[in-house]
Amino acid sequence: MPPGGEGPTPEQRRLAEETKNERYVWWFLAYFLFGIHIVAFVMIYAVTHAK
Repeated sequence: MPPGGEGPTPEQRRLAEETKNERYVWWFLAYFLFGIHIVAFVMIYAVTHAK
C-alpha cells in the first residue's frame, strides 16, 4: 500500500487485471499451438506408418 493508507486506484487495479489476463491469453495460445503440433505429428506418424 502506498504511504497515506490508500490502496491502488480503480484505474491501477483495472490495468493490473488486464495485464494478468493478457498473460493468461499468451499462455493459452502457447499451449494451444503446442498441442496442435503434437496432434499434427501424431497424424503424420499414423499416415506414414499405415499398412
